[in-house]
Amino acid sequence: MNAEQLRAIQAPLKAHYRDNPEAAKLVSHARATLLPDHPACRVQTSVGPVVAGMHPAAGGDGSERCSVDMLLEALVACAGVTFNLVATAMGVPFNSVEVIAQSEGDIRGALGVAKEVPVGMAGVTLRFEVDSPATDAQLALLIQQTERYCVIYQTLRQPPRLEVQVQRVSA
Repeated sequence: MNAEQLRAIQAPLKAHYRDNPEAAKLVSHARATLLPDHPACRVQTSVGPVVAGMHPAAGGDGSERCSVDMLLEALVACAGVTFNLVATAMGVPFNSVEVIAQSEGDIRGALGVAKEVPVGMAGVTLRFEVDSPATDAQLALLIQQTERYCVIYQTLRQPPRLEVQVQRVSA
């Protein structure tokens, strides 16, 4: 896809959303069902179910998906698509790009071993390994725009309001 083709696809959408802001509001869903025989759950994805379980550092055997890895996969997917779209719109060519996310954390917090250790990731690094004839200035602008428009990156940078609800259901 080139910049002209991308603009042709997105121009009517952008015009529609400018004229009808309510149409631009998205509601996304995810669903998981807990597995009764061990500490894991089946996550429904657009490509089929995925079983998510404990990280080996927490006692898992490594055969099930780790939720931290799934979060990092969402980040590299979004950043990769965004980079590709921005490069196309800017007309910046590339031969190859690898998007790599790495997190750091301390499992003692999640295991309740050390109350002073926070639960969760302490840091995330997002790296782009780029083979491109673009100038350093073009790449810097491309990365800046990728950061600006990547939904998952921005969500992690500025966390949204998060609430938990419980609803009783009967079988």
